[in-house]
Order: sequence, then C-alpha cells, then structure tokens
Amino acid sequence: MQIYLRHEGKRSNNTVNPDYDMILIEGCKSKNRESQRMLYKHYYGYAMSICVRYAQDHEEAREILNDAFMKVFAKIDMYDSKRSFKGWLRRIMINTAIDHFRANKKHYYHADITEGHDQQVSVDVIDDMSHNDILELVQRLSPMYRTVFSLYVIDGYNHEEIAKQLGISVGTSKSNLSKARANLRKMLMKMNKEIYEQYI
Repeated sequence: MQIYLRHEGKRSNNTVNPDYDMILIEGCKSKNRESQRMLYKHYYGYAMSICVRYAQDHEEAREILNDAFMKVFAKIDMYDSKRSFKGWLRRIMINTAIDHFRANKKHYYHADITEGHDQQVSVDVIDDMSHNDILELVQRLSPMYRTVFSLYVIDGYNHEEIAKQLGISVGTSKSNLSKARANLRKMLMKMNKEIYEQYI
C-alpha cells in the first residue's frame, strides 16, 4: 500500500510539543491533508526507528511505516488526548509490523541452527559499533528471529504476549529468541575475528 505523503528533507528531531501535536491531531481529525503531511513529517524519524527493527531493509521498513500511517489517519478519532500520542503511534507501528509479518509468514523459511556454548564476545567490539552497525546485524536475522528478538528485547513484550501476537507457542517464542541471540553472537564473533585479523 502506498501512502500519498512523501517525506522530504531531514528527519524531524521528534521533540514532543503537546500544543503543536494537538494542533496537528485536530487537523488530522478534520481530514486536513496539510496537517497529515506535517504529522507524518514530524514523526517520520521516530516511526522509522521502530519499523526498521522489524524489516529486512529500509524499503520494507518504509512499506510498514506507510501502511501504519494510513491506519493512524484512519483511526485518529480513536486517539485519547489524555494519553501520550507518541505511545499510541508506537503501538500502531509495532502492530502493523506484526501484521506485515503475519501476512508474509507462509513465505518465511526458518532454518534451525546448532547452538554451541555461550561464548564471550569482546565488549570493545560492541562499544565501537554504531547504531547502524547493530541494526544491520539485527536485520540479517530471519524474519521470525528478528521479530521475536525486537518484540522481546527492544519493545518489552513477554513470551506469552509474543506467542499470542504471532500465533506461535510460548516455547517456540523462547526458542526463537535463543536462536536469534546465538546468531547475533556468531555475527559478532565473526566481526571480532575480522577486526583482529586486520592487525595480524
């Protein structure tokens, strides 16, 4: 689904201004296209930071984001102004990412990996990694591993909630989280080895 709005220029700094937000929200409730455009632009960076964790690349993340904003504008009358708009928006972004996963679930192939003993990864490597580097590693995970990892580790869902959202068992959720972490460890160890070999 393509949204009729297009983000241009630099990302918004996402500084929350309740009065400004309410003006835009009221405009969106009146179906004002300029208010919709401004709200989209204002929260683009924040929304993308959520969607990209559940996507394989930025193109897929933009697809999730645009679908989510269509839902935001369609459901804006349901927003309770006594609650945080940012929190409400975040929930829609995550739910849309889950819907995207469900819609494509039958196309995903989940290869099991053989888990070894938990090996120590150099803290220096992690400390030296940029946010984009860490995100790139998460995006390399299979769709199932990536989704479970993001829901549990980053967004704070428990395994019961994840199981219900994704239509899997609690045991499968726990297993996928363990395998996701094992895959990330392997990636980090490989990265550590490559960095080490540069200086040998």
